[in-house]
Amino acid sequence: MSYSSQIKPISYLKANAAEVLARIAEDREPMIITQNGEAKAVLQDLASFEETQETLALLKILALGNQDIVAGKVKPAADVVARLRAKRVTP
Repeated sequence: MSYSSQIKPISYLKANAAEVLARIAEDREPMIITQNGEAKAVLQDLASFEETQETLALLKILALGNQDIVAGKVKPAADVVARLRAKRVTP
């Protein structure tokens, strides 16, 4: 995805804030805001931001799981299932 069409100076944001917010909400594409010709911020709609945060959280959980595997902190699934079945109380 090319962001070159989504780069705007801060003066554009100041002059067109409502339009910019409507555009990023509709297109669901982030907008890069520049100041003095240098990229300074990314403006993103809330739904996309929340999806990104959820994805990052899932990736963190996967990374932690991989660390546990490398550290040997795992048990075979069959052992876990057998232990749970043994603890299950039947009425």
